[in-house]
Amino acid sequence: MRLENFLALTHGKLENEPCVNSFENTIFEAHRVKRGDIFFAYDEEDIDLAVSNGAYGIVFDKLVQVSDEEIAWIKVNDIDEAVKRLLRFKMIEKEVVAYECNEIILKLALQVITQTSFVVVHGDIRTVFKSLWEVDDRTTILFCPTLNSKDMFTNVKTLSKISIETIEIMEQTLFETSFIYDNIFYERQLISPFFIPYLAELLHLFKSLKIGFRLRKFTPIEHFEAVFTNKNFEIKDFGTSDKVLIFEPTTSLVDSEITFLHSRASWAKIICIIPSCVKHSEDENVFSYKHEKEILPILKENSFHFALIVGVDKSILSRTIPYHTQLTLF
Repeated sequence: MRLENFLALTHGKLENEPCVNSFENTIFEAHRVKRGDIFFAYDEEDIDLAVSNGAYGIVFDKLVQVSDEEIAWIKVNDIDEAVKRLLRFKMIEKEVVAYECNEIILKLALQVITQTSFVVVHGDIRTVFKSLWEVDDRTTILFCPTLNSKDMFTNVKTLSKISIETIEIMEQTLFETSFIYDNIFYERQLISPFFIPYLAELLHLFKSLKIGFRLRKFTPIEHFEAVFTNKNFEIKDFGTSDKVLIFEPTTSLVDSEITFLHSRASWAKIICIIPSCVKHSEDENVFSYKHEKEILPILKENSFHFALIVGVDKSILSRTIPYHTQLTLF
């Protein structure tokens, strides 16, 4: 890419008068820089290595010292924004079509094998850039606007909720489903029936766009994630205890998940533990916490079969286990 085009796309300001006038590749890791590349300096301490490796340009958004007048030193207001502007240009050039979805559909899509003309976007802007920069023309992109900026794309569409073929549930528990789709039987998948409508939206997209795909064994995603524990809240194998902690990081799903639990497990004692900043109905089975260290005491003080814990993930179990010191005579 020519220097003047790069400056126009990123809204960058040239800090010197370099000898170079074009760049080969856009690089984010200094050790991967080769002669002719342009380096985005997220960490100014990496600049010297990038220069010594042959960088033709350095992009930065903090105060740095120009160490080589022959290469281009480009100041931008925000590096992430500059990367996004560059990527937006590339997506226009390649005529990609982007479909926006919610976080659950995106995480289910990451577990489906598809043809290379379909790309699921996830990660920070650098990860997204590297996954999209070399895609084929007219690639279909799936992204979640709450996780990645919508501004990366110009041609954005929404998913249709009308399924071509239904997912027929054959057997189900709260956290496992056996189902038939397109005349194929998928037995005891680790996907809750709660997620089946989301999966139907995703599969409809594949069918409608004629995107080849193959479902493999699902693994739990970071939503409505079931962790089986004993009375001491030590993690046990899936399905081997009658005390289950269900972790949900997204507060927007709480109401629908509570409704699902009560409809599918009306026999069970269900409690919900949510952040104190989240509004909730007055219910004796709903508890609030200000700090995650309050969660374990709440669990210990109440009897339950299922505890829906909102705003944290299962890593709190390892972080909140109290440390027992050994008594000595000294």
